[in-house]
Amino acid sequence: MAVSLNLKAYEQARKLVKEKKIVLDQRADWDAHRPSAEQQNQFLADHGFGEYSKWFLGIDDERDENTKDRYKFPYGDFDKLHKCAVLSAEVRAAQYNYEDIETAAAHLHGMLTALE
Repeated sequence: MAVSLNLKAYEQARKLVKEKKIVLDQRADWDAHRPSAEQQNQFLADHGFGEYSKWFLGIDDERDENTKDRYKFPYGDFDKLHKCAVLSAEVRAAQYNYEDIETAAAHLHGMLTALE
């Protein structure tokens, strides 16, 4: 699996934090806050893969471009960035040694901490 940082998503995430389009929740909240498969499919139908991809910090370049499986490490609910998602992405990226994604998530984590 060749997963690398999705720079467009990282830039969008930083912008959302600066605009305070965020939810300052706890890491354990992600299971309840993550978009369901139905919500993901609806977002895709309404906006396409170009916009969908901007909500994931990782891209698996071994997966087909127009598949949900290509995009890893979600950070929000297609409206706001969630701290719980950033924390989950940071921990999971560290577990799998995706240093660029871990670093990006840690930076977002720091930005969020500064707002608390």
